[in-house]
Amino acid sequence: MKILVVGAGATGGWFGALLARADRDVTFLVRPGRAEVLRSRGLRITGKGTEDWEPLTPQLVLPGEVSQPYDLILLAVKASALDAAIESIRPAVGPSTVIMPFLNGLAHVDRLSAEFGADAVFGGVVKVVTALTPEGDIVRLAPLSQLTFGEQAGGMTKRVEAVREVLDVPGIDAVASADVLEAMWAKWAFITTIGALTCLGRGTVGDVNAVPGGPSLGPALLAETSAIAAAAGHPVPPAELSFTETVVTTPDSPLVPSLYRDVIDGRSTEAEHLFGDLTARARELDVPTPLLDLATLQLRVHEYRVARGQAGEGWPGGRRAKGGRRGSRRR
Repeated sequence: MKILVVGAGATGGWFGALLARADRDVTFLVRPGRAEVLRSRGLRITGKGTEDWEPLTPQLVLPGEVSQPYDLILLAVKASALDAAIESIRPAVGPSTVIMPFLNGLAHVDRLSAEFGADAVFGGVVKVVTALTPEGDIVRLAPLSQLTFGEQAGGMTKRVEAVREVLDVPGIDAVASADVLEAMWAKWAFITTIGALTCLGRGTVGDVNAVPGGPSLGPALLAETSAIAAAAGHPVPPAELSFTETVVTTPDSPLVPSLYRDVIDGRSTEAEHLFGDLTARARELDVPTPLLDLATLQLRVHEYRVARGQAGEGWPGGRRAKGGRRGSRRR
């Protein structure tokens, strides 16, 4: 099975490297700057358990150079790069190609389905704790490395099993799901709950829970996100609800999501993809979401300030991002 990994950052680079190390036929579709780094340094993975890994010499292709269909396309880009990625992969999509996106939320699934047909697009959920260094290396920060995927229409099919067999390599927990949309909604509820909590509270989970009224904010946000999922026909499983509530109510927790780090560092976020789309669906489903609406408004103001070059001002720790690690932490 020929695999095209779109993006070789903290997420795509990690999973693509694991597949390549297992002798899968993997090609990375990357932009020229990333290609230059990979050609000069190789695809380097560091962190616990990877100490003896040699740098990979990956197969690369640039936008505009794709000239043949692939069997499986792993789409590991941010929402802001989705339109460009769609144009880049058009020549790679054949009659039997499966596109598996790693983005959070659901708007990208609708967009990809409109472009290539719903039958060509799997649902996917990725959970990984990695980061990209300024030098372009990928750092493994924790053992979590899971891919959950399946047909949008649900059920187990031969091609789902075929994809599982290809992705079932050392280091990847490949989970073929008969209801991948439920898994996608559960993760969407998790990341928007913790994102709204830290952005509205302007601090870590522990900071929010340390002040009067703080411990009630996380459960209130979770009630809104889970109500939307339920109204959409994909209720969050009780175990996932319990896990998320524990995460957002843990005293002294230093946890902050990548969304909040982007905000305080003055970077653009996936606010519309994650929050704008979620609250729009809430309106369509007649689900009241006053707290999520407030968080969405706050994030839209942030994006406005990013566009004006004013982002980061007035936020605790607000600063321009200079160096340091960037990438994915429990995506």
